[in-house]
Amino acid sequence: MTSSRHLAPGGARTPLHIDSDEPPWTRNDALVTAGACAMNLLSYVFFNDPDGRHDVSVAGFLLVALAAVPLLARRSHPVPALAAVLALDATAALTVPLPTHFGAVLVVALYSVARACPGRVTALAAVATVSLTLLSQANGRIPPWQDVIASPLTTLIVVATALAINRWQQEVAANRRLLADRAVADERRRIARELHDIVAHHITTMQLMAGGARANLAEPEVVRDALVTLESSGRLALREMRQLLDVLRAGDEPETAPSLPQPGVDDLDRLVAESRLAGLPTAFGVTGPQRPLPPTVGLTVFRIAQEALTNTRKHAQAARASVQLTYHQKRVTIEIRDDGGGAPPQEGASAVGSGGHGITGMRERVALHGGTLAVGPQADGGFAVVADLPLPTDEADEAALQHEGARR
Repeated sequence: MTSSRHLAPGGARTPLHIDSDEPPWTRNDALVTAGACAMNLLSYVFFNDPDGRHDVSVAGFLLVALAAVPLLARRSHPVPALAAVLALDATAALTVPLPTHFGAVLVVALYSVARACPGRVTALAAVATVSLTLLSQANGRIPPWQDVIASPLTTLIVVATALAINRWQQEVAANRRLLADRAVADERRRIARELHDIVAHHITTMQLMAGGARANLAEPEVVRDALVTLESSGRLALREMRQLLDVLRAGDEPETAPSLPQPGVDDLDRLVAESRLAGLPTAFGVTGPQRPLPPTVGLTVFRIAQEALTNTRKHAQAARASVQLTYHQKRVTIEIRDDGGGAPPQEGASAVGSGGHGITGMRERVALHGGTLAVGPQADGGFAVVADLPLPTDEADEAALQHEGARR
């Protein structure tokens, strides 16, 4: 049986929503109902002596048993279940003499309301429980003072117990989330340290060996030893990085289709076309001599443009937008501007359908490359996102070599 429970304002939980094709109770509900019914029946049979005589009738037995039936729906419909229990208890009290008017069935029904409903509903249910219980106890006469005190006191104890358990469960859930977040943070730091070790040791060794081999091309033996070391370091680094990736992918569902290549600056045309089809006229321009970018830089440029355009469509109420990609000698700049007057997205807001994590995600992506990000309203109206990413010379040369190799 599938169900869902939601937290209501003030921390109280709303009733469960049960699928219509499933029964509104579970085996545990049936066991609780049977147990409460048995306790009330035992009390009726063995302690039914309000006037000094033992009087047990079939009608009373059936009414006491019937009063427990609404408990089957105590989780899905706690308030109607309590109302039904009160009505049946009152009917039984007016029909046959009962040893107690606040039995196990009524305790369970009131407890279920206090556990599942907001505070206002719980207070109204408690007042109704005390009032109807006292009226049924009166039965045309003034109830003894013990009953007048016992009913409110019992109601208070039941409600207080339910609220205390609610508070305890919330604290347990909060502590569990904190422990999970701490475990994730510790694992991220461990993986970061291991990645740092891989990059700092193996990749640096590979770079030095490659440089040494190039500087000693006239000495084949030296070049051969350098290439052997380079191959060994590369193989070890690849194995260790694969192990880390296996850790990160643990628990993921296996891919049923090959992964698509990561997008880059060559996909900005497609991104702008999609923005136009979505109803936002978007201009696209490129300034400076175009050249291949490292894959990570290209992916960051694409994700920032994607996030900014998505936020523009969602928040800016813009009539037009523009995307400008500028190639500098040692850096690349991506600018996304609009002429909208809507409220800008809040820091950390995430745009649905994008690959980033809102403005915070864009800042993190840019910070990984040592760049800068400017986000804010423009002096002449609208909103602008400007990211400037440095492009070291060795990375630019490497990207150019990769591009040339791919063309061949």
